Amino acid sequence: MRKWLFLLLPVFLFNTFLTGCSTNPVTGKSELSLVSTEQEIAIGNQQYSPSRQTQGGDYVADPAVQKYVSSIGKKLAAVSDRKLPYEFRVINDSTPNAWALPGGKIAINRGLLTELKSEGELAAVLGHEIVHAAARHSARSMQRGIFLQGALIASSIALSDNEYRNLALAGAQIGAGMVNQKYGRDAEREADYYGMQYMSKAGYDPAKAIDLQKTFVRLSKDRKSNWLSGLFASHPPSQERVDNNAKTLAELGFPKGDIGQQRYQKKIARLIKTKPAYKAYDDSKKALKDKEFPKALRLVNKAIRIEPKEALFHGLKGEIRSEQGNDAKAKTNFDRAIALNPNYFKHYLTRGFVNRDLGKYKQAANDFKKSNNLLPTTEGQYGLGWLSMKQGRNQDAINYFRQAANNKTDVGKTAGLYLAKLDLPKNPDRYI
Repeated sequence: MRKWLFLLLPVFLFNTFLTGCSTNPVTGKSELSLVSTEQEIAIGNQQYSPSRQTQGGDYVADPAVQKYVSSIGKKLAAVSDRKLPYEFRVINDSTPNAWALPGGKIAINRGLLTELKSEGELAAVLGHEIVHAAARHSARSMQRGIFLQGALIASSIALSDNEYRNLALAGAQIGAGMVNQKYGRDAEREADYYGMQYMSKAGYDPAKAIDLQKTFVRLSKDRKSNWLSGLFASHPPSQERVDNNAKTLAELGFPKGDIGQQRYQKKIARLIKTKPAYKAYDDSKKALKDKEFPKALRLVNKAIRIEPKEALFHGLKGEIRSEQGNDAKAKTNFDRAIALNPNYFKHYLTRGFVNRDLGKYKQAANDFKKSNNLLPTTEGQYGLGWLSMKQGRNQDAINYFRQAANNKTDVGKTAGLYLAKLDLPKNPDRYI
């Protein structure tokens, strides 16, 4: 049976190649297409919210910034070669970065917006990311995953019948890694080339894409750590990209267009004004990690004075006070953070543990559930398991602890110990 499947696999892959070819909507080239548009959209929808949650959530302190970025993105998407349900969000993270998921789900970090100089440069970034989605660059990576899985199956065909039954789904499992994936040179070249065309069609000066790449090359030589871990990790700059963009500009006939420097500076004025607050916040997080609590508190208070409407600042202050053993005051900070941004998982999660320690089990359970609805986490499952165990609902506790124990972190290991304690009397064979 297994030998027959081993011989059949090349036939399956060949037939897949014959039936899976299509024309790329951006480049016009014929290419293999194993992932349908519907699947791309579904994956993007599934991964978009969790990807934003894990990076700080959406930036909401100045809603006008989100509205502005979205309007520029939609203007560019309107002239793209592929109609997708494009969406553009600003992520509340200081790392300069931007990324695109399949199906047109695009994000740009607050930290990159403060480094750009004009609306034209913003259009260059968003146009580039639109091409990544429109030209199916992430889908190509998924397809490589499918064929890699096929090769692994072929080489280990004697293991078990279950090794190959999910071949068609292999690519869908890498969605979480798409945000930080490093595109190949061809994909970057296409995104630069067609992104400049989209800029011109939308009325922007495509020369700003050259200026942007020159800036990136200069910054890459400075080797700033936040750039190296952000945009440059997934979109490495090079002099070659600068030169290619110059050739594209000549090919386009050196068209003039909107730069929007003053307009851009006006739109992000609050971000620029409050940039020192986020620097203090980032430094406070480091101080908290190093258990320098007075320093961490001083820095986060500075951040709050500059930008009192930033939920992250109040949430961090709550974490510091919790570490200092002042759960009552910590809860006040978490309440404020949630009032400012009710759509970020971490503030519910951290308030859940504070409510638990204060003996407010019902409120804690509600917080853990809200946190898990926004982003399922090991800590959230553990919290619900602990509360269920405390209240004598052992089967519920077992179910929660089992989910948490799948993660090999310290929290996951603790959940595993509780799981064994509760489950051992019923299922001793599992632990012998």
